[in-house]
Amino acid sequence: MTPVQKLIGLGLAILLALAIGFGGAWQVQDWRLGKKMAERIAEQGVHHQKELDAITGEAWLQQSAELDKRLATEQQLATLDQLHTKELSDAQRNQARLRDQLATADVRLSVLLAEDPASGCDVPSARGTVGVVHAARRAQLDPAHSQRIISITDDGDQGLIALRACQAYVRAVAQ
Repeated sequence: MTPVQKLIGLGLAILLALAIGFGGAWQVQDWRLGKKMAERIAEQGVHHQKELDAITGEAWLQQSAELDKRLATEQQLATLDQLHTKELSDAQRNQARLRDQLATADVRLSVLLAEDPASGCDVPSARGTVGVVHAARRAQLDPAHSQRIISITDDGDQGLIALRACQAYVRAVAQ
C-alpha cells in the first residue's frame, strides 16, 4: 500500500469511528430523553387525573346541593298546595253551609238602611226585626237575592284563595 492509500484508509477509519461515536451518542441521548419524556408524560397524566377528580367531586357536590334545593322547593310547594286546597275546601264548605241556611230560612241576609229624613226616601223596614245593630233600621233581602250574593262572594273567595296560592308558588320558586 502506498502512503496515500494508508492515509485515506486511516482517514476513512477515523471518519467511520466518528460516525459510530456520533451515532452511539445520538442513540444514548435518544434513550435518555425518551425516558425523561415518558416520566414527564406520566407525571402530567397523574396531575391531570387529580384535577379531573377534583372537578368531578366539585360537580357532584354542586349537583347534590341543587338536588337538595329542588327537593326542598318541591316539598314546600306540596305543603303550600295542601294548605291552599284545604283553605279552598273550607271556604266552599262554609259557603255551602251558608247557602243551605239561607235556603231553609235559618239565616236571613239584611242590609242597613240609610236614614235620610231630609229626602223622605227611607225604605221601610220590616216591623220587629232583631239584629246586632240596635239603633239602625234594616231590611231583609229576598232569599233568591241572598243566594246570588253568596254565589258572588263564593267566586270572590275562590279567586282570592287562588291568587294567594299563585303568589305563594311564585315566592317559593323565586327563592
